[in-house]
Amino acid sequence: MVTLLVLVLAARGVSAQEPDSARASRDSLAARLERAEEAIELLRQQLAAQSEAEVRTVSRVSLELAGRALVNTFANSGRVNTADVPQFVMADGADFPPAEDFPRGSLGLSARQTTLGLIVSVADVLGGELIGDVHADFFAVQQPGAGGRVTPTLRLRTLKALVRWPTAELLVGQEVPLVAGLNPVGTASIGTPTFATAGNLWLWLPQLRATIQTTGAVRFGLQGAVLAPNSGEPISGTNRDRDADIAERSRRPFVQGRVRAQWGPVEQPSEVGLGVHGGWFARPSATGGRSAMHESWAVAADLVAPLGPLTLRAELYRGALLRGLGGGGIGQNFGPDGRPVLDRGGWAQLDLRASPTTSLGGGCGVDDPRLTVPSVAPFPVMRTRNVACEAHLLVRPGGGALVVGLEGRRMETTWVSGAERKFRSDHLNLAVGFEF
Repeated sequence: MVTLLVLVLAARGVSAQEPDSARASRDSLAARLERAEEAIELLRQQLAAQSEAEVRTVSRVSLELAGRALVNTFANSGRVNTADVPQFVMADGADFPPAEDFPRGSLGLSARQTTLGLIVSVADVLGGELIGDVHADFFAVQQPGAGGRVTPTLRLRTLKALVRWPTAELLVGQEVPLVAGLNPVGTASIGTPTFATAGNLWLWLPQLRATIQTTGAVRFGLQGAVLAPNSGEPISGTNRDRDADIAERSRRPFVQGRVRAQWGPVEQPSEVGLGVHGGWFARPSATGGRSAMHESWAVAADLVAPLGPLTLRAELYRGALLRGLGGGGIGQNFGPDGRPVLDRGGWAQLDLRASPTTSLGGGCGVDDPRLTVPSVAPFPVMRTRNVACEAHLLVRPGGGALVVGLEGRRMETTWVSGAERKFRSDHLNLAVGFEF
């Protein structure tokens, strides 16, 4: 009897505990479900906010915004052609009129090297990948008296639509010349790249370009391009042809070709290339007669070689009438005798990535045109050699968007006007801004 009573009491105790345990389990599950619902609701709100902030395009393709906002503080020890982004040193003195009496140096600040870019990508177009981008800056300035460098205006730099397949590419847009597509790195010369008029042919030109290449450890490529004809000289003439460049008057486009070899990672390959350029200028004669046809030509070689943390970039060229490709001949097409300027030049730069946030390096460039120097007066003023050397430091503090760049440059330009003289200037540039 006693045993039966104990068993009944034990059974009642167990039955009394089971609801408490089940109730606790149900409470724990409900709490977890509530936390999950709160997390899902938070995620839904974040996705909704992201969707509202997302830039929407008419064609519904992915769009990215990229750019760099910079304020450049600059100082020059001598007279240069452009104070904030100098390319060569100006001549002065009694032998090089007009002789002007004012301080040679300059100092200032500029924000006109700020850049903006839009990039789109589509995975499947004509069986390949479409990449399109448009890049602009504020380097253009208004007319004198309207603010100059402190009120810059928007300027188109490059644009392209590139369709890429495993062994071919097709590009249409405005880009660097195919024959000389490299530019040095740095933050002091973005409006015009470093070593412009000192061995770097860089000018962005409208063009249609095609590339075919092999696959494998070493990838060989063959490229060809048709480019807009451009002499780089101011447009002038009669009312009938005042809107035509002398290269456009030839009624022939520029044509360029290049062979290349690439090896190493696709993201950062080593590359060596050899290119050729051909173009034509229809220049009116001095007596007003029929225009004479002149041939613009160039042969160029380029190299990009990543060597661990070091990267070597270099270009060499030889040719004639190359001002229209970005200042060849130190910005001169024809000599005082009316003959095309034969030109040779090149540049090289070594850049060291010292850490994920710091890089530094330096390089030199030279443009050495061949000009016929008159031996009797009146003597024209000509630039016969331009040399530039630079050293740079780029830091991104904290590995974030902040950018700080420091560059020093020495330029030496040789001028001839009866006598030959060399003029020198040092340029110091501090750039501070951010990337996005």
